[in-house]
Amino acid sequence: MTQRIFGTDGVRGLANGEITVELAVDLGVAAARVLVDRGAFRGQRPVAVVGRDTRISGQFLEHAVVAGLASAGVDVIRLRVLPTPGVAYLTDALGADVGVVISASHNPMPDNGIKFLARGGVKLDDAIEREIEAHVGEPWDRPVGGEVGRVTPYARSIEEYADHLVGTLDQPLTELRVVLDCANGAASDVGPHTLRAAGADVIAVNNDPDGLNINERCGSTHLEGLRKAVLRRGADVGFALDGDADRCLAVDHTGATVDGDQLMAMLALDLHERGRLAHDTIVATVMSNLGLIQAMRAAGITVEQTAVGDRYVLEAMRAGGFNLGGEQSGHIIMREHATTGDGILTALHVLQRMTTTASSLRDLASVVTRLPQVLVNVEGVDKDHTDDPELTEAVAREQEKLGDSGRVLLRPSGTEPLVRVMVEAATSEEAGEVAERLADVVRRRLTI
Repeated sequence: MTQRIFGTDGVRGLANGEITVELAVDLGVAAARVLVDRGAFRGQRPVAVVGRDTRISGQFLEHAVVAGLASAGVDVIRLRVLPTPGVAYLTDALGADVGVVISASHNPMPDNGIKFLARGGVKLDDAIEREIEAHVGEPWDRPVGGEVGRVTPYARSIEEYADHLVGTLDQPLTELRVVLDCANGAASDVGPHTLRAAGADVIAVNNDPDGLNINERCGSTHLEGLRKAVLRRGADVGFALDGDADRCLAVDHTGATVDGDQLMAMLALDLHERGRLAHDTIVATVMSNLGLIQAMRAAGITVEQTAVGDRYVLEAMRAGGFNLGGEQSGHIIMREHATTGDGILTALHVLQRMTTTASSLRDLASVVTRLPQVLVNVEGVDKDHTDDPELTEAVAREQEKLGDSGRVLLRPSGTEPLVRVMVEAATSEEAGEVAERLADVVRRRLTI
């Protein structure tokens, strides 16, 4: 099989549509052959850990992936329902050769996905994904008899992951009332359990998954319910996770949204003040608000920027030896404690910052003054020619007018035939005017 089936975060699509039992079995076999071969077995039987979110389709897809792995001679430890970062942690902690997560993250319930982790709990790079794709559906020599894998459940996944998270804190989180929106997803049990174990007074909402209600009008993509709960219960802060709990957004005690840029800024300042921010640098994407960059510059912190996607953030962090990075969407990677974005970990350390500074989330978030941001999607254009000279000149001209008080970003979509024009400026009106002028140039120059 040669077609590209991996996207920016594993394989994802409509469960029982694009993501079938047959594909799941084949991916399990192919991943075992590639990842286990790289590990050379270390003289032992290879081991995989498998976890999933709460989607009903995750039940049959989990069994299919497990069947593929075991049929390839891999012993499988079933973690059952656990956040993506929890699977990553236990992949490393249990010394597994392969980690597998069955989840479509923040996507609607009908979707599902399969993502693989290498030894140590790290996401795969493109080269390894291509190797796996090359083996999907390929003839192979199947092990028989006692050479096939064993499958066992793991009863302590929630407790061990929660203990790890609480152990990253320097002090208990007392006297803070927290509303936690679990998105009816993978953190529905472990999220409230962990925050309570850390000392917070937790009000859990959307923590009653039924297999159908994951991300349904709740979680990090729908903050309205969390906002109402914080105001109704007089909470100090509210956190919203997504379906696999690898991202976190927040609302303060007034109900105002606090995005990933602001959360990352307060965590950066905390590490910087304690002399623990590696190279006094954080990693963000090109979509992060200019207000974050300005706030970090004022604090003596450098911001490295990458393409959109937490995998690119992590690649830059690893290459530069940085320990904090993330996205405006709430994917925040604290590399001292995790190999991927972790929403529960983010919430814990934001709460610790509130505790140590005796500050409200609103005060801490105010370090970032978000510039008005306008995004225009220009459809039906040739996205492969955004280097058009006239378009490039128009972008440079608008950027020169904005100066240090604004920013222009023009980039092709990775999945659709459109070009995204993003503009930040001192006012929404100015940002909108600049964005429309550039969108007109895109339409004139690149229309198919």
